[in-house]
Amino acid sequence: MDLSFYREKKVLITGHTGFKGSWMSVVLANAGAEVIGYSTCSRTETRLFDLCGIKGQITHIQGDVRDLNYLLEVLGTYQPEIVIHMAAQPIVRDSYKDPVGTYSTNVLGTVNICEAVRQTESVRSFLNVTTDKVYENREWEWGYRENEPLDGYDPYSNSKSCSELVTHSYKNSFYTDGRVAVSTARAGNVIGGGDFASDRIIPDCIRAAMKGEEIIVRNPFSTRPYQHVLDPVAAYLMIAAKQYEAPDYASWYNVGPDDRNCFRTGDLVDLFVKHWGGGLRWIDKYDGGPHEAGFLKLDCSKLKAAFGWKPHWDIETAIEKVVEWSKAWMAGEDVRPVMDRQIEEFLQTEVWIDG
Repeated sequence: MDLSFYREKKVLITGHTGFKGSWMSVVLANAGAEVIGYSTCSRTETRLFDLCGIKGQITHIQGDVRDLNYLLEVLGTYQPEIVIHMAAQPIVRDSYKDPVGTYSTNVLGTVNICEAVRQTESVRSFLNVTTDKVYENREWEWGYRENEPLDGYDPYSNSKSCSELVTHSYKNSFYTDGRVAVSTARAGNVIGGGDFASDRIIPDCIRAAMKGEEIIVRNPFSTRPYQHVLDPVAAYLMIAAKQYEAPDYASWYNVGPDDRNCFRTGDLVDLFVKHWGGGLRWIDKYDGGPHEAGFLKLDCSKLKAAFGWKPHWDIETAIEKVVEWSKAWMAGEDVRPVMDRQIEEFLQTEVWIDG
């Protein structure tokens, strides 16, 4: 995997202080890109962004994607060539607690970044990162394809479906002159070192392990397309780079693991327990929470056919990397060398684009 394309490229990332945004910022900074990060920075809990020391290597801007005027000012000032939109309210359960805030951030935020891109002449490549949950979930056993209906069930998933449609409309209405290549990427569930979010299974496992408690698993039989965070980050950067060079690559893409890595949650926790060690155990304890999809899988044939792409790390390797990062953090070590090492190992795994 060759990231030399990004050397000295100006890349603006919304949501750069989030879990995936922090990993992407480190990957790009290591590749020599000029990274401009735009995020509300509203969360006060432990954040990977603070732990990995990336803030001093990038242009860090505190801003809300719902603030169109400030977005216009930032893009006008820094003139990015590539924009990757990841800012979102990303938690399903939180979307039930605050649906208005979720729709405001995820839908109006997308409108605003699309409009800012439209008004910024320097932008050549725009990628909106959404989710595998944008599809109308029919609980069937085969993967959803990009031409399936978009109709997420809960406020988070539905707001991301709307975000997709907003992007489609802007592409059809304003980007037909070919100046900006526009894609969306619908990724599966990601895991990796430094995810401290609530109501996510691997962070819940780590919190329980730190306390020496049993891991509580709400839905052990739900199936999800799990992947290490570096796999979707690499795919996003691949799409953004290729459509920059050849706009015909612009489209809507699923980004997920192979079928063998679509795991039931209970089996994923079994893997975590195996690699963590120390006699850790988990229990099945449904807490009566709101609706969540039971079975979800992606068909990534389009991404593979277009780019010769395939996932790098299987789920067991992904869990190994999570445990490695987490134990280093718990021991008080500097986690940046761990991230840099894992990124280098990932980049050396195999060639990501044929030819």
